[in-house]
Amino acid sequence: MNPRRAAELAARDSYGRLVAYLAARTRDIAAAEDALGEAFLSALQSWPETGVPSSPEAWLLVAARRQLIDAARRRQIQDRVLHAFESVFFSPSIEASLDAVEFSDDRLKLLFICAHPAIQSTMHTPLMLQVVLGLNAAQIGSAFLVAPTTMGQRLVRAKSKIRDASIPFEVPAVKDLPERLTAVLEAIYAAYTHGWEGVAGGDRRHRSLVEEAVWLARLCVQLMPQEPETWGLLALMLYCESRGAARRTASGAYVPLCQQDPRLWSPALIREAEQALTRASQSKRVGRFQLEAAIQSVHAQRAVTQQTDWSALGLLYEGLVQLSPTLGALVNQAAVIAHTRGLAYGLQHLDQLPVERIQNYQPYWAARAHILQQLGRNADAQQAYAQAIGLAEDAAVRDFLLRQSSELTVREEPEP
Repeated sequence: MNPRRAAELAARDSYGRLVAYLAARTRDIAAAEDALGEAFLSALQSWPETGVPSSPEAWLLVAARRQLIDAARRRQIQDRVLHAFESVFFSPSIEASLDAVEFSDDRLKLLFICAHPAIQSTMHTPLMLQVVLGLNAAQIGSAFLVAPTTMGQRLVRAKSKIRDASIPFEVPAVKDLPERLTAVLEAIYAAYTHGWEGVAGGDRRHRSLVEEAVWLARLCVQLMPQEPETWGLLALMLYCESRGAARRTASGAYVPLCQQDPRLWSPALIREAEQALTRASQSKRVGRFQLEAAIQSVHAQRAVTQQTDWSALGLLYEGLVQLSPTLGALVNQAAVIAHTRGLAYGLQHLDQLPVERIQNYQPYWAARAHILQQLGRNADAQQAYAQAIGLAEDAAVRDFLLRQSSELTVREEPEP
């Protein structure tokens, strides 16, 4: 394998796991990230000459360990502290296998650390997205509508807080888990969404992010099976995963949910999702992720009934926006209202959303364009499509919107 490509794959597949492992032992997230960054640079320099090691991940861990020890020496850490630090790592054999070194996975532990009450609550999810799942400040800032520089500064302060406050690097006591659970689940879902939206493009990093998010959701279920929202999040992800094969045509063209062929959906994943949602419902404590999973369950029923129960969707979205009025939920509710109560009512709900919130939210403009197109307001629909196209990051989605927009132009041309 090409050495640069091998380093890139190792970075994409192992970043979160390596940072979590190092940070759990150094108690310093920023130092762990810096050391790992230096290790990747060393790999790019040495692998072309020495060849790709049999275990790239272990090689990177050893290299990062050396960077951390060197940094500790430069800071003139006391000998006994340095010795204790060195002793927690495995013998620095470049060819060591991961099994031999018992390379534990501390990502879930680090997620709960990032959700510590001492850290500003608005930074819980962004911090988890960066240090555990490897998103950069620009990607996180875009998701939270914050400038990359500003988000970067906030992340640095949050990491310093963890170090300076000596927050324990351990999964909290059982009694403290629920208060941190919401932030952890939100971060896992945000990572899944980020990966899911780009996975059809063939980027291995996106696929890896999706797989990590699902793995973390399963781990949360194992850790807190009594918490219904852990089951709700897992169900939600599995419903979405079940439609993976139907989201693109063979040529890579985007296919919206309403046009997907249910025969391409995975029955096994749908069954597992239904089981998880049923387990969540037994607690009689409804939460955001359970409602979102229930919405996906209604869509999944189309594989059996060949139709969508829009009335059920309307009721579920009504409950969701009362409990968690996210912008995505409000936009989707408007689309459902357009089906159940009429296009004008759906458009009215979109018009009620604050301008500052929807200005750069691509799904809003796509939904608005679709409703305006159905209402025959082609000029307004063209403007909305232009906004949606300009904000679309997925090339396949952009092409789909361009086709929709071009159909408006064709219909508006006068008859010969």
